[in-house]
Amino acid sequence: MLHEQGVERTTIADIAHAADVPVGNVYYYFKTKDELVAAVVGHYQQTYRTMVAGLDQRRTPKARLRGLIGTWVDRRESIAAHGCPIGSLCTELDKRPDQLGLDAAAIFTQLLDWIELQFRELGRRDARELAVALLAAYEGIAVLANTLREPNLIVPEGRRLERWIDSLS
Repeated sequence: MLHEQGVERTTIADIAHAADVPVGNVYYYFKTKDELVAAVVGHYQQTYRTMVAGLDQRRTPKARLRGLIGTWVDRRESIAAHGCPIGSLCTELDKRPDQLGLDAAAIFTQLLDWIELQFRELGRRDARELAVALLAAYEGIAVLANTLREPNLIVPEGRRLERWIDSLS
């Protein structure tokens, strides 16, 4: 719900209603909405660690990067409907003066570090810049696809990014 409606618009009552449980049950596990948001951030951190661990099973850095792009393309319907879950969360939480925004941003940092490692394994000295370019391209197309509600914008961008990666070695 936080991804679909945003942190500020989602209430504990909304979450209880969607889960078909009394509001008190949600408060039993999360004393405040911020505790719930922190749990969601933690969930996304674990989700990205799991995704990267799966991609690490691929033999080459190019295959791992292509796999990452494939996950983005596969999620195009959700991205077009609600935006990138991490990008949306980071953008919203960054406006707050607490730790939650920094915790969410750490997900991007972890992903950038992983992408950079792949480019380093390809022998690229400009690995960090390439990692930023790849993630920025994805986030840009995610915003555009979401704004226009057009999931198929992500498909050709995914192909373009794959060609770009292939051209770098």
